[in-house]
This record gives sequence, structure tokens and C-alpha cells, in this order.
Amino acid sequence: MNSRLRLIAAFSLLFGSFPSAFAADGVRQITDDTGKTVTVPGQVRHIADAWYAHHSLLMTLGAGSKIVATVNHPESRPWMFRLQPSLAQALSVHGITFNSEALLARQTDVIFVPAGDGDAPAYRQANIPTLEMRFTDYPSLKKSLLTTAAVLGTPDAAARAQAYNAYLDAQLTQTTQRTASLAPEQRPTVLHIASLHPLKIDGSDTLIDQWIQAAGGRNAAAAIKGNLHEISPEMILAWQPDIIILGADAGSIADSDYAALFTALKAVQQKRVYRNPAGVFPWDRYGTEAALQIPWAAKLLHPDLFPQNDMVKITRDFYQRFFDYRLSDAEAMRMLKGLGPE
Repeated sequence: MNSRLRLIAAFSLLFGSFPSAFAADGVRQITDDTGKTVTVPGQVRHIADAWYAHHSLLMTLGAGSKIVATVNHPESRPWMFRLQPSLAQALSVHGITFNSEALLARQTDVIFVPAGDGDAPAYRQANIPTLEMRFTDYPSLKKSLLTTAAVLGTPDAAARAQAYNAYLDAQLTQTTQRTASLAPEQRPTVLHIASLHPLKIDGSDTLIDQWIQAAGGRNAAAAIKGNLHEISPEMILAWQPDIIILGADAGSIADSDYAALFTALKAVQQKRVYRNPAGVFPWDRYGTEAALQIPWAAKLLHPDLFPQNDMVKITRDFYQRFFDYRLSDAEAMRMLKGLGPE
């Protein structure tokens, strides 16, 4: 099957999976991640995106250049703007609220917002097709990517969505096949700290919990459900995690208010505190780079089980394939260390 036929096949598969019907005037009906039916134009050329993480989905689908209004900034997401320099020309806001008139002036065809966004009614009142997006784990990430591709409505977006979802499935399968037989005592307890100022951790029923378990670990904060829970330092002392992973933007334990207290942690004493990689978006959270978190965490937790996980090579291959960007070895290493571009 040649490449054109593969694109058509992927396009047919995608649009057969969603209630997305073409009308006579070219508009389409799309069901967003919250179950709302949204009418979108036949061609989507200009996109506003009010969800920080969702930008990575659009870029993965080859639609980053269509973003004309963004909530992201080069200071906080330098790799995003390095890989997608057109974002520097987009309408930029602090927070997640756009002025509807400014969006109309940018000829915005659709706007993506996080589920439950209080600004959604105002955008709809301005007749801007508004899609509420939500994903909290790997299955819903895959579904949201397919929904986004359906909004874009092109064979290329459909093919990219299918390719990414297959890649994510392969990473999960290859990793869990190796870690499935590990006994509980062979699985280190892992605490993921999203922020040190204030002190916030990620618990169970989250994408973070999923990659910890897939990589052969146990979430030290499993008793707490959900993301970004503010806790006391004494709770971490009680948990005594084997490994601590700090979000790329979490800050440093040495510079935190709890530096002296945390010297009692065995993870600190044994130098098993690690910085999470970050690229277009932090790998540990809700962007498409979550697929890279799986082999990285697996290699970190069980290096003997995953000697083949050359993370520089895996990282370079991923960004070439899904972001059309050729990383150098040095750039890949900076991402792996949670550092921005030089």
C-alpha cells in the first residue's frame, strides 16, 4: 500500500470512529471530549488553544502552525517555541481567557478549551466553535488526540494520530511485558513531586500513577487520589519513598523550605532524587511526550531490565517522527535533564 492509500485508509478509520458527519455546506459535526456536539467548518485554518497541554497534541498532528492564539509563553515553555517558532506571532494571554473580539479578528475557526472552562459560553456566544478537551490517563489521551484530528479533518492529521497512538501502545506493551513479573518487593516506591513551593504531589488514578506502575514502581502517594495535592512535608517523611522524581519546574530540594527536614529521607541520603525530563511540555504530565516518560522511567527504576533504552536515541527519534524536528544529541540531553534550549 503506497503512502497516499495509507493516508486515505487512516482517514477513513478515524472518521468512522467518531460522530463526525459532513453536511452539504462542508461543515462537520464533532463530539468533543465532554460529549458535546460541536459544528466546525469544513476547513480549519486558524486555531485558538486555551489549554496549555493541548498545544502538544496539535503540534503532533502537524497543526502547530495553525495556532493563532496561545496561553503558553516562551519563558515557561522554551522548547515549545523552539520547535514551533510561529507561536511567537500568535495572540498571547496570561491565564486562559481570550477576548472573543480579538479571536474573531484573528479569523479563529475553532477554539480548544479545558473541560469545564468558564469562558466557553462567551466563545460560543461569539459563534466560535468551542471544543472542551479532557484527558487524565493514556486511553483518554489517545481518544483526545483522535478527536483533535477529527476537528482538523485532514488525512495527514488522521494518519499522525493513528501513528502516535500505535507508538504509545507499543511503549506501554514493551515496558509492562518486562515489569509484569516483578514482585512487590522488587518494585521501588516512587514519589512524584510536582511542586516544592508549595509542596504538591501526584497520587493514584492519574497518568503519573500509570507510568510509575508500568515502569515497575509503586506510587508512594497511592493513598491520595488525583493530581497536584498539597501535602505536609511530614507525610513524605512518613512515606520514605525509595525514589523521588521532581517535575522539571518543581524547584530544588536543596533550595526548598524543607531542605533540612528532607535530609532524613533515604532517597535524599542515597542520592535517588531525579529531575523529570521536559520538552514541548513536561513529559510526566498531559502532553504527547507522555509516551517518552514510559521508557525513561523504566530505565531509571530498573536499568538492568532495560539496558536497550538509549534515551538520547529514543528522544531524537520521537521528535523527528512526531514533531518534525531534528534534535541534536546535545539538545536531547538537555531535555532529559529538564533543561531548556541554549
